[in-house]
Amino acid sequence: MLIQIKNATIVNEGDAFVGSVIIDGDRISEIVRGTDAETSLPIDEVIDASGCYLLPGAIDTHVHFRDPGLTHKGDFLSESKAAAAGGVTTVLDMPNTLPQTTSPDALKAKMEMASHKSVVNYGFYIGATNDNAEELLRTNIRRYCGIKIFMGASTGNMLVNDTAALERLFENARVPIVVHCEDSSLIDKNAQAVRAEHGDDADVSFHSEIRSEEACFKSTEQAVRLARTYGTRLHIAHVSTARELELITEDYPNITAEACLSYLLFTKDDYRTLGSRIKCNPAIKTATDRDALRQGLSNGKIFTLATDHAPHRLSDKKGGCFKAASGIPMIQFSLLSMLEMVSEGVLSIERLAELMCHHPARLFSIDNRGFIREGYKADLVLVRPHAPWTLTPNRIESKCNWSPLEGKTFHWRIERTFCNGFPIYNGRYITNENIRGQAVTYDR
Repeated sequence: MLIQIKNATIVNEGDAFVGSVIIDGDRISEIVRGTDAETSLPIDEVIDASGCYLLPGAIDTHVHFRDPGLTHKGDFLSESKAAAAGGVTTVLDMPNTLPQTTSPDALKAKMEMASHKSVVNYGFYIGATNDNAEELLRTNIRRYCGIKIFMGASTGNMLVNDTAALERLFENARVPIVVHCEDSSLIDKNAQAVRAEHGDDADVSFHSEIRSEEACFKSTEQAVRLARTYGTRLHIAHVSTARELELITEDYPNITAEACLSYLLFTKDDYRTLGSRIKCNPAIKTATDRDALRQGLSNGKIFTLATDHAPHRLSDKKGGCFKAASGIPMIQFSLLSMLEMVSEGVLSIERLAELMCHHPARLFSIDNRGFIREGYKADLVLVRPHAPWTLTPNRIESKCNWSPLEGKTFHWRIERTFCNGFPIYNGRYITNENIRGQAVTYDR
């Protein structure tokens, strides 16, 4: 079946122009410039996208879909549906599940699970521990996107603090290393001080003092030092402070930073109204940090934009800085939130496509995705501006059924999401829950 999306403003590789994209099966067969562009192909369905923008499907390189082992919070079906509803057509899932994805066998099992459940495309990290470096380095690099290292304790107890293991990985990894950077000794020291003064479950606002700017900077500085020593392709996950951005310099292009949506939207002042709903690791920081991260979207300091999508039941979010679970479900509203920032002048829509589509594909050498190119997979999202609507829980696809953005009015709308050429989302609902995405392949 051939589908023509015509009269859209096509946003791709720094350009924006009115034209048509022809989908043939799971591929883009033709791109034609111009209004009411003609094609010689025998079109079966025409979609008039006048007034809309057509972007590559977003690639979210940082998600926790909770499968396997934590499926009471979310699973690959529910969270991939949220992704599709948000214009995200490819996800890269983190290893801190049950069991942890720290071996080739666990990786294989997770791939098999996703093949039966995910409505969007999927890939996986393999996780480092203090004692699995040799096994990771022997694993086929075409089977996974990158190595995830927790250089600070977070959900899943996967802290890597053995210097020899870190050096072995940084010296020999042939894929990108993605790091969670927080200094655990500083976090423990800060937590003891807060407990001593404010009790065993102090207000959630103290989370930003416990997981402090200094804890982030100290750990990130160590990762950057290792990467510079060994020439590692290092990507620093969920940068949350202005100081960390100072470590990203043009003379070391192999060291890049990821911004996550929560740190671009919220500041620690928002604990007053949103409480533990915005508790995450690293912690939300100051307005100065948020503004620096927003500037980093356009000045080259930030290379990719992801979500760290991490659903929890609302019952898990009860309590203060010690008891409430850390993590926020964001994937369904990431592209929409960034389009709001386009409207506000924070960044251009061309730059948005670079951060959410092109750069993720380049970073992980993802094959045939992330761009609107003839011959590439037809992963596309059609969005409409000037179409206000307000988020209510009945619109949420994630299993946890809540969002810190409830009540927010968006001025953009996801009109359609195409994954491998199939119109998986039509602006109102998932069109076919039985359609399955494809495993990501890597050009390595």
